[in-house]
Amino acid sequence: MISSQEHDHTMTRNTLSIALLLLAAGGAWGQQVQPEEFTLDNGMKFLLLQRSEEPNLVAAGWVAKVGSVNERPGITGMSHFFEHLMFKGTDTIGTSDPVADAAFTDRERGLRNAMLEITWGEQYDRFRAGEIDDPWDADNDTPRLAELREELKAAMEEHRSVIVKDEFASVYQAAGATGLNAFTTYDLTFYINQLPANKFELWCWMESDRLANSVFREFFSERDVVHEERRMRTESSPTGEFDEQFEALFWQGSPYSWPVIGWPSDLNSYTLEEAQRYFDIYYRPNNLVGVVVGDFDPDAARTLIETYFGRLEHGSTPVPPIVTIEPDQKAQQRLSGEVDAQSQIKIRYHTPPMVHRDAAPLSVMAALLNGRTGRLYKSMVEGSEVASSASAAGPIENLRKHAGMFSFTAAVKGDATPEDLEAGWYDELTRLQEEPVGDRELQKIKNQVIADQYRSLTSNFLLMIQLGFLEAMGDWNFLNEAPPRLLAVTPEDIRRVANTYFTPENLSIALYYRSEDAPEVDDALAGLDPQAQMMVQQAISQLEPLGVMELNMALQQMTPQAAMVPEEMKPAFDYILNWVEQRIVELGSTDTPTADEPAAPEPEIEPSPIEEVPASPAVGEAELTPQQMAQADQMLANLEGKPLSDLIQIHGILNATSGSVSDEERPMIEYVIAALQARIDSVRAGDDQ
Repeated sequence: MISSQEHDHTMTRNTLSIALLLLAAGGAWGQQVQPEEFTLDNGMKFLLLQRSEEPNLVAAGWVAKVGSVNERPGITGMSHFFEHLMFKGTDTIGTSDPVADAAFTDRERGLRNAMLEITWGEQYDRFRAGEIDDPWDADNDTPRLAELREELKAAMEEHRSVIVKDEFASVYQAAGATGLNAFTTYDLTFYINQLPANKFELWCWMESDRLANSVFREFFSERDVVHEERRMRTESSPTGEFDEQFEALFWQGSPYSWPVIGWPSDLNSYTLEEAQRYFDIYYRPNNLVGVVVGDFDPDAARTLIETYFGRLEHGSTPVPPIVTIEPDQKAQQRLSGEVDAQSQIKIRYHTPPMVHRDAAPLSVMAALLNGRTGRLYKSMVEGSEVASSASAAGPIENLRKHAGMFSFTAAVKGDATPEDLEAGWYDELTRLQEEPVGDRELQKIKNQVIADQYRSLTSNFLLMIQLGFLEAMGDWNFLNEAPPRLLAVTPEDIRRVANTYFTPENLSIALYYRSEDAPEVDDALAGLDPQAQMMVQQAISQLEPLGVMELNMALQQMTPQAAMVPEEMKPAFDYILNWVEQRIVELGSTDTPTADEPAAPEPEIEPSPIEEVPASPAVGEAELTPQQMAQADQMLANLEGKPLSDLIQIHGILNATSGSVSDEERPMIEYVIAALQARIDSVRAGDDQ
C-alpha cells in the first residue's frame, strides 16, 4: 500500500518501502528456527523467538488471518481498507474530544447511508436505463443527493477540529520505533513494527488498544485515499487494469479473482455497519497471531502479553471457511490489449497451493528456468534474443493459501513479438516434459537451497514477517520444512509435474502489445522483467517530488539493504538506487551557476521561524561556517509545512545517521537536529493548547 502522508499516515507505507521490504525478504527460506508457541485463553496465538543478534531491539507484529479471499462481491477491498482504518487511532489516541469525535462519526454515518440509499436505488436505475454514464459521479447527482454530499463534506471538515492527525504513528516514532507498517495480501493482513526492547510494553498497550477500541475514524474520507491509491497503482500503471482483467479471467470460481484493493463501486459502497460486522468476525483474538522476535526476556514478555492482549474478547461469530474450490479449467483462455509499455506476455497454469507435495518440484522447475544461468535467459535473452527479460514462478513463490499457480512472464527485445515469447516458452516446456534434468544442473539448484539454509538471518524484522506470514498461511514451520522438500526433488518429479499441470486446456495467456504512442523506455529499465519495471516506475513516481535532503535520507535507508536483496531482484533495486543518486546530483546542480554565468549576489534572507529557536547548547551558530549555515537553513526551509509525524520521523533518521557523517559536517547536522527538536516541541505545545 505500498503513498503520501494522507495515504498511510507517514509510516513509510508507500510503494518504495513495501517494494524494498519484499525485495529484502525474498528467498530466505533457510535457517532452522524454533519459536516458543503459546495461546491465550481468548484464542490469540503468539510466537516468541528470543535472539541477541540485534541488542536492545525487538521486531513485533500481529497478523489477522483475513485478506481479499475472505470478501464477497459488494465488499471487495474491505480487508485492505481496514489496513488504513487501523492506523486512525482509538477513543484515546487520535482525538482531542472522544465524545465529539463519536458524534461526528455518527452524523457522517447517517448522511452517507442516506446517500447510498439514493445511489443504489434511483441512480442505479438511471444508469441501467442509460440516462447517466456513472451513478457515482457527482456531476450526475440528483438535487437531494447533491445536498447530502455538501452536508457530508461540511461534517467531515468540521470533524477535523477534534482529530489529532497521525497521533498513533507519532507516539511510536517518539519512542524510537522505526518499522511501523502494514500490508494486505489475498490471504492475510499484517501489522508490523520494530522498536527498542524497553518499549515492548508500549507496543502491547498500543496494539491491544487498537484491537479493543478502534473507532474507524475518518471512515468516509479514507475511501477517497484508497481510490487515489488504486488510481496510482492500477489505473496509472501501463498494464494494471489489464492485469486485473487477466486475474478475473484466470480464476473462474475462486475469490482470488478480484483485486486486493477492491472494485471501485464496492469501495464507494462500504458502510460502517458492514465494517463493524467484518471487524467482529476477523479482528477477534481467535483469528489473530502475534509474533515477537529479538532481544527480550521471554517470561516478562509473556506476562505483558497476557496482561494486555488477554483483555480482548473472543469472537462470538465463527470465521467462515473458504469453501469454493477452483473448478478445473476446460479450455485455453487468451486476453490481449495495447499498453504504454514494452510488448510482453504473461502465461499461467493452475496448480495445487504452496503446501501441496507437488509445490516443491514446481518451484525447483521455476528455479531451473530463472537467473542469468537459467534456461530462459540462455535460450530467450542470449540465444534467440527475443526477450529482454524472462522469469517463472511456482506456487511457493506465488504465495496463495487455497489454490496455486505457475506463471511465466517475459518482455520482448527489439522487433520480437509476444508470439515469439510464447513460442520460446513452449520450447523450454517441451524440454522439461520430454528430457530429464541433468544431475549437475539439478545439483546447482540444490546448492542454492543449501546456501539459503546456512544464510545468516540477521534481521529480526524480516524473520518476524516470515514467521507471521507463514503461520497465517497454515504453519510457521514451513520455514523449516521447505528446504528439505526442495532438496528431495528428483528429475522424475520435475518431469512428472511438467506433464501433469502444463496441458493446453489448463493454459491462460495475456498478450500485451506496445501501443504506437507509448513513451520510450531506457535500455536499463527495458532489461528488467515487466513486474520489476512496474515496481521501479511506481517507486520513482513516489521519489520524484522529494527534495535533496529527503532523497539523501532515502539513500541512507536503502544502501544498507542492498546486501540483503536476492540476486534476481538486484537489477531493479540497483536501478532505483542509481536513480536516487543521479537525482540528488541533478537537484544539487540546479542552483549552481555554470562557468559562463556569474554567481548571483547573495540575497538578503528573512529569518525563518526556526532561526528564532535557540540551538542546542552544544551546537551554536558560531560553530557553523556561512556555507553550512546556508545549507542548514535550506534543509529546515524544506521542512516548512510538514506534519508533526514527518518531523519526528526525519528527526529520528537524522539522529540515526549523524554518527556516520564526517567531523566537518557533524555540527551542521547536530544544529538541524536541535532545531527540529525545538520545532517538534513547539508544535506539540501548540496542539496541547
